[in-house]
Amino acid sequence: MAIEQQQNIKDSKEGIILKGVGGSYHVGTAGALLVCTARGLFRKDNKKPLPGDRVKILTDGKETHTIVEILPRKNELVRPPVANVDQLVVVTSLCDPQPNALVIDKMLALAVKNHIRPIVVFSKVDLQDGAWWFHVYQQAGFCVIPFSSVTGEGVDAVRQLLQGGITVFTGNSGVGKSSLLNCVVPQLRLETGDISKKLGRGRHTTRKVELFALEQGGYVADTPGFSLLDLERCGQIRKEELADCFTEFAPYIGKCRFSSCAHLREKGCAVLEAVQRGEISESRHRSYVAMYDEVKDWKEWEHKN
Repeated sequence: MAIEQQQNIKDSKEGIILKGVGGSYHVGTAGALLVCTARGLFRKDNKKPLPGDRVKILTDGKETHTIVEILPRKNELVRPPVANVDQLVVVTSLCDPQPNALVIDKMLALAVKNHIRPIVVFSKVDLQDGAWWFHVYQQAGFCVIPFSSVTGEGVDAVRQLLQGGITVFTGNSGVGKSSLLNCVVPQLRLETGDISKKLGRGRHTTRKVELFALEQGGYVADTPGFSLLDLERCGQIRKEELADCFTEFAPYIGKCRFSSCAHLREKGCAVLEAVQRGEISESRHRSYVAMYDEVKDWKEWEHKN
């Protein structure tokens, strides 16, 4: 790179990508929102700019703005596609649709792996008792917030969490992500959808990932709904890493009879003994086993691809 170009990059503006639309990127900078294109070099390096990326921008002084550098990411999610996440709020409803423990636990494991603070919000608490679900995730050490768009329960608790950093809201379709965000940040006025009785799930009202700047500082993201996540698309958690992504296993790791214990069905497994004593939820352990079975036969080249 020429010295002159290096100087231009040094003097360029910095900002954060809020959304990408058809090859253009909306970048928030100090005092301005710029619509930018990205250098072809990123496509060559197979590195796509993502919402949440901190970037450097060159401008011709008129209306042409170009992203010339993506600053180092501290983490990156594949689905939803967003970078530099500080908190992941997993929203799930207690009814219509019913909670899916495996989906919840995959997202929580992904958050732990990427050093993202996970938060679980259970919606529709005015329609269904959620005591059992609350216990499962509180016992595992997660922040759990009951929410109702009807009574307003949980709105203040969620709002207090959204100060600084990037918070991603995600979950199954129809569970109330957009309704929650509309309650917490009313000026967003996000589109919401009714539940399809025929399909038993919500209509996809959110089409892309977009970050919204908050007056109190920080950003929130509403994300497209998903049905069932697959670890290969969501961060490739290896079987050797999986137990560490279930943080409630930590006190028992290293105490099994065999050092190679996978904590599945082995005799002398300290994790299984904790499950039997009720110290670890059976539901969480079932999710661990299901996730382990998904990745146990992966080869290294599959991870790289």
